[in-house]
Amino acid sequence: MTSTPNPAGARSLLAVVLAAGKGTRMRSALPKVLHPIAGRPMLAHVLAAVGEAGAGRLAVVVEPGRDDVARVVAGFPGAETYPQAERLGTAHAVLAARRALLAGADDVVVAFGDTPLITPETYARLRAPLSQGAAVAVLAFEAADPTGYGRVLVADGRVTAIREEKDASAAERTVTLCNAGLMALSGALALGLLERIGNANAAGEYYLPDAVALAVADGQRVAVVPVSEAEAQGVNDRVQLAAAEAAVQARLRRRAMLEGATLIAPETVFFSHDTALGRDVVIEPHVVFGPGVVVGDRCTIHAFSHLEKARLAAGAQIGPYARLRPGTVLEEGARIGNFVEVKNAAIRAGAKVNHLSYVGDAEVGAGANLGAGTITCNYDGANKHRTEIGAGAFVGSHAALVAPVTIGAGAFVGSGSVITDDVPPGALAIGRGRQVIKTGWAKPTKR
Repeated sequence: MTSTPNPAGARSLLAVVLAAGKGTRMRSALPKVLHPIAGRPMLAHVLAAVGEAGAGRLAVVVEPGRDDVARVVAGFPGAETYPQAERLGTAHAVLAARRALLAGADDVVVAFGDTPLITPETYARLRAPLSQGAAVAVLAFEAADPTGYGRVLVADGRVTAIREEKDASAAERTVTLCNAGLMALSGALALGLLERIGNANAAGEYYLPDAVALAVADGQRVAVVPVSEAEAQGVNDRVQLAAAEAAVQARLRRRAMLEGATLIAPETVFFSHDTALGRDVVIEPHVVFGPGVVVGDRCTIHAFSHLEKARLAAGAQIGPYARLRPGTVLEEGARIGNFVEVKNAAIRAGAKVNHLSYVGDAEVGAGANLGAGTITCNYDGANKHRTEIGAGAFVGSHAALVAPVTIGAGAFVGSGSVITDDVPPGALAIGRGRQVIKTGWAKPTKR
């Protein structure tokens, strides 16, 4: 997503992100907030979004001992983790970050690590009323089916409270304006409101939404910021995880096309959150981008190709059915064809590897051509070794290049050769058994 201007000007923002909880409905040993969407943990989506919305500090509330969650948090500047030993409700969770609240901020936004679809623009809209005098702003949506959600209660055009369903009256349960869970609070008032929240409710928990009623009782203004139900959707199980993935992919596909790429069948293309595409890139159906892919202008990615941590310069082409593994670099005009796998290798300008080949731990010089079935034998069972192929070299079909080995510039390797020694520039190398012909050996078969 692109950065969002901060509508609150130079006001400082602290984001408290609640990321504790095992997420047992995921049926996984992995914490719920670490399940990936578009190639990165959903928690990272949330941290990136609040950061783009202007949060200078991030206080992430986590389950004690979750080093895996802490490692994700450590990748974001200004982020710290705060353990929550007991789970006694959302307000109790926010107070686990008391030290961050005491350090002060103009605005405080409370976000959740399992709501990855909230955009930076929405976080910016959520905090905007604070700069206009509101004490609290709540994110709310009109629910098609409000069952299970807290209701946002409004009287005479003013928010009066948020009522959890189990505590709501029959009349309150008919309300369809529902609490999305996210909230912004005035930094000057946040800690005082949170510390006054009690647990006199059906669950005996400390509910963050009770800050609304407290603020109203104090004569403070509470704002409601609308959001779509789809954007507010949380992730609690693998079905909802798949739905969130689909939503993020739809955003990424739309952005790619608006920025100048052609997707022949957009619904079949899957991007990573960080995929970078140049202009006039053409992507055919059923292409998958893993993390760390950069594609230059005028590249063509043919159908059923898979790319991860690869860089393609302008005019490069790959596929169909090509696989680019981490460390692949294609220079301008390079071509990787059908059923070719490239790993940790540089394919220089104009070089071609068009058919049924594996090129790993190698450099293929500019204008070189590798015939069908060429294999760089880079692994000896213990160590990886490199193959160097010079500019303009020609490697015939079904050749095996046993690394470490160098094929000089302009050299020629005969088809079916196994090359174990360096080949000087301009030389011809043939490394295969001599053909033997026995005339009359093959006799007609009787029927």
